[in-house]
Amino acid sequence: MSAIKKTWVTTPQPDTTEVETLAKSININPTLASLLVQRGITDFDLAKDFFRPSLDQLHHPFLMQGMQQAIDRLKTAVAKGEKILVYGDYDVDGTTAVSVFYGFFSEIYPHIFHYIPDRYKEGYGVSQAGIDWAASNGVTLIVSLDCGIKSSEKIAYAQSLGIDFIVCDHHQPGEELPPAFAVLDPKRSDCSYPFKELSGCGVGFKLLHAYCLDQNLDTERLFSYLDLVAISIAADIVPIVNENRVMMALGLQIINKQIRPGVKALAGISGFKKSLTVTDVVFGLSPRINAAGRIGHADSAVKLMLSKTEEEAETWAEALNTKNSTRKDYDQSITKEALEMIASASRGDAVSTVLYKETWHKGVVGIVASRCIEQYHRPTIILTESNGKATGSARSVEGFDLYVALLQCDDLLEQWGGHKHAAGLTMKIDNIEAFQQRFEEVVAGCIEPWQLIPRIKIDGELELHQITDKFYNIISQMAPFGPGNMQPIFVSRNVVDTGQGRILKEKHLKLTLKQPESNISIDAIGFGMSAYFDKIKSGVPFHVCYQIDRNEFQGRTSLQLMLRDIKFD
Repeated sequence: MSAIKKTWVTTPQPDTTEVETLAKSININPTLASLLVQRGITDFDLAKDFFRPSLDQLHHPFLMQGMQQAIDRLKTAVAKGEKILVYGDYDVDGTTAVSVFYGFFSEIYPHIFHYIPDRYKEGYGVSQAGIDWAASNGVTLIVSLDCGIKSSEKIAYAQSLGIDFIVCDHHQPGEELPPAFAVLDPKRSDCSYPFKELSGCGVGFKLLHAYCLDQNLDTERLFSYLDLVAISIAADIVPIVNENRVMMALGLQIINKQIRPGVKALAGISGFKKSLTVTDVVFGLSPRINAAGRIGHADSAVKLMLSKTEEEAETWAEALNTKNSTRKDYDQSITKEALEMIASASRGDAVSTVLYKETWHKGVVGIVASRCIEQYHRPTIILTESNGKATGSARSVEGFDLYVALLQCDDLLEQWGGHKHAAGLTMKIDNIEAFQQRFEEVVAGCIEPWQLIPRIKIDGELELHQITDKFYNIISQMAPFGPGNMQPIFVSRNVVDTGQGRILKEKHLKLTLKQPESNISIDAIGFGMSAYFDKIKSGVPFHVCYQIDRNEFQGRTSLQLMLRDIKFD
């Protein structure tokens, strides 16, 4: 397969005076100072907070609308000895949220349970089966985590059974809030909380923080759960800025101390022997946690994270690893089918993809949607049959608001929810064809041409001789990287291979690059870029964009370029 054409977009260079002032104040070179100014770091104090995240940078939880009502209801439940149910979604965000809330609260209050819905029997969000379970077990208060903001009917049903709800969610609310006792969601239109992009687990964490402050509890034990909050932030692809950055940075420190048996076992079975980064969490830990709910019941992920001993944790980690292997098999086979369906479709001008096959595994349709976008860069929805309905996952491309598009298809859907980047949805099977047509019309009417081409944002241009250990060390201190603070991408122009270039495993490029006017060379690797090899081998100069990484091989450590794209004049 030929390489996919990408657009390189150079980030506007910041004001020269601001860059020079910052460079002098924190004693770094202008190139690095420019990267910081691009991220809003313009003076010494902001730089200090950026490079030294600390707990005192977290916002006060009572700034969130509904927090006082939520705390009052929790206190009443504890005072009366009511049974509390912690209810969370079956993905990484939901299971970490349940693990944090139940793990913390169960040590100070005995009458508490946790519940994760079955992806296949109950579907996404608050379920009637879950409410019925709560009622039959005498529960009078449910705390929903990472779900509930669009569950008005189910919450009203719970009310009729004498059960109150505290909703902790981070998804976009509908026009009306659910009839819960308290609704915590920073995206509420009437909520003035300073940061809108918490994960679902993060919202639950803020509720616990507020409870600690109200009850004068030591917060040190609560903050020990930041490792699980960090996993939720990484997995749910929320911006790693503001207090998400603080919780991510401090959470990674806890992850790498491997204090929690469950996280230690998961890191071990994932093959990690060094300090974990956000990327390691996203591609190593998260898929295994997610696999619990994709292939079986997500309760096993909660049991892993709440394990008290290493032996117990290793048992659950092995179980999740096995499920993840099964998930990979489904992922590969269904992705192959889906790509073949797209390739054989008659319309070459389509700007969206909506595919349905009743035998596809419900647990991997979201992953398959993302895989399809890698090859066909357009909003994608993958559907399968479940309980007599078509159900599945939607994924978007940069800049296109999926939530707004689905809102215009609302009459064809039975249930849906999500945000601008991703969503889950259910419809009648008879509605699929009409939905395909409507969704294509909606997307065609508002998507911009540039949104249909993958874009690589370039932070700056470097000569290869500028890439030194000192330069890399400062960049690495800008971590944790992720949405809102991506690892910098640089361009170097008119490079050539020294003649040592080769193809690895029939599809990857391994090069040693230099610029003709310099004797400095540096290794580079380009995954899936073998299509460029013949032209590179001819000696024609080319341009590369890349991230800088440190490579460790046979005890030797050296800098290398992780290529993102290659262009020729």
